[in-house]
Amino acid sequence: MVAGAVWAKEMPKAAIFNARIETIGTSPAFRDAFKSKRCLIPASGFYEWTMNEGDGKKDPWFIYQPGQAPFSFAGLWAHNEKLGVTSCTIVTMPATDPMTRLHGRQPVIPNPEFYNAWLDPATSGARATELLENENLDGRLEFHRVSRDVNSSRFTGKPEVNPL
Repeated sequence: MVAGAVWAKEMPKAAIFNARIETIGTSPAFRDAFKSKRCLIPASGFYEWTMNEGDGKKDPWFIYQPGQAPFSFAGLWAHNEKLGVTSCTIVTMPATDPMTRLHGRQPVIPNPEFYNAWLDPATSGARATELLENENLDGRLEFHRVSRDVNSSRFTGKPEVNPL
């Protein structure tokens, strides 16, 4: 997101990857986009990794909605004229059950009933935050462990279940 922030003068060495819901309205990197450049980022699932105590390596988990229904992450976007770069970021929040079993944070998946309110720049920051915190599908997430092959750039298949 920093690369797309209007105040950036050069491409950063490391971009800010996610916008934390706790500081989305006050962080210099996100507050302007939060006011008027909210977006939805479509997905069918995402991955999280946990440390395997047996071999010390990371195990990937595929996370999705029931029936693997498509969904959208709450996001922000920005365009930097000077750099000619448009970028986006995903809004994250403290994890809720069941995600707490995998990680301390999770992306916000808004309820489709509230997409229009999230996208509307007339929706106040306080109301937008309230929608993300209270009107989301995050508690419905399901997950299963998949093969470590998903972390390889050569992997082109579908993530298969890898039992524990």
